[in-house]
Amino acid sequence: MASRGPATYQHSRRGGGGGAGGANAVAKPGLRKPVFVKVDHLKPGTAGHTLTVKVLESNTVLNKKPRNPSSFRGPSFQQQQPSRIAECLVGDETGTILFTARNEQVELMKPGNTAILRNAKIDMFKGSMRLAVDKWGRIEVTEPAEFAVKEDNNLSLVEYELVNVAEES
Repeated sequence: MASRGPATYQHSRRGGGGGAGGANAVAKPGLRKPVFVKVDHLKPGTAGHTLTVKVLESNTVLNKKPRNPSSFRGPSFQQQQPSRIAECLVGDETGTILFTARNEQVELMKPGNTAILRNAKIDMFKGSMRLAVDKWGRIEVTEPAEFAVKEDNNLSLVEYELVNVAEES
C-alpha cells in the first residue's frame, strides 16, 4: 500500500463494529481551544475569528415580511433570503467595527449586550470591512465585559481598494 504522507484525520466504521474499540478504534480529534482576537487585528478577507465585543449601536437597514411559503419559488428560496438586516457598531478595548446582523442575530445584537462571536468573518462592502457570522458561526450573548470600548478607532471607516498586481518577467 502506498503512503500518502502524514494523515490528520482517519475514517472509522460506523455501526456494526461489534464492541467498544478494538484494533480498528480511532480517537476523534479534540476540539481546538478558541483563540480570541482583538478588533484591531482584523484584516480584509479573513475568517474564522473568535472575539468578545460590546454592542454600541444597532440600526435596522432592512425589515421585510417573510414571503408566503406557498410561493412559486418554494421554501428553500425563502430560507436563503434575509428578512431583517441590522448594522451594529461593536467593539472592544482596541477599536470598533460594523457588524452585519441577519434575521435571528438582530435580536441578540442589542445595544448594551456583550457577545462572543465564533467563526466570524470579514466581508467587504463598498470598500470597507464588515464583520459577519454566517451559518457556520455562532453568536452567544454573555456576561457584561469589563473593558471600555475604544470608540475612536473604527475599522469600518478605513477604505480599501482592490489592486491587481501585474507580474513582471
